[in-house]
Amino acid sequence: MMRLFIAIEFDEEILQTLTKLQSEWKVSGVRGNFTPIQNLHLTLAFIGEYGNPNAVLEAMNSVSFAPFSINLDGIGTFRDIFWAGISENNAMSNYVRRLRRVLAENGIPYDRKKFSPHITLVRSAEFNRNMEELLKSPPNGEMEVKSVSLMSSTRGKNGMIYTKVGGVEAD
Repeated sequence: MMRLFIAIEFDEEILQTLTKLQSEWKVSGVRGNFTPIQNLHLTLAFIGEYGNPNAVLEAMNSVSFAPFSINLDGIGTFRDIFWAGISENNAMSNYVRRLRRVLAENGIPYDRKKFSPHITLVRSAEFNRNMEELLKSPPNGEMEVKSVSLMSSTRGKNGMIYTKVGGVEAD
């Protein structure tokens, strides 16, 4: 069994923008488990424990997509998680809908929560000052998505280790 998820991996520019924001938050007094640069991603479908990554890759390969752009858009919190958002994007939403439908049709389990595109930047976050201060300078960045990755996650002694199992390219 492997712990799997399907994700968009970011280019260097987006990664630098997100880590700069994390650094600014640290200076502002945010404490918590900051997502390391190599783990920053956008989850499209969380599969969880599953024993057949090849079946997932086959399902992914059957869902075509044209390249699309994503834009960083806003920051927010959900309980003790601080995140960066992605702008509303019909091409991405339609791809995720088709991808999840194919997973279901192939009996591949996934977390069926509504797709809410976000990038987790800090877990178990603590901030004892005014949140408005943090939220007033959201990151900017745009990237063309040309591939989607199947990732596995394993627990290492210093947190989660994400490994690319395979992926698909845009048409």
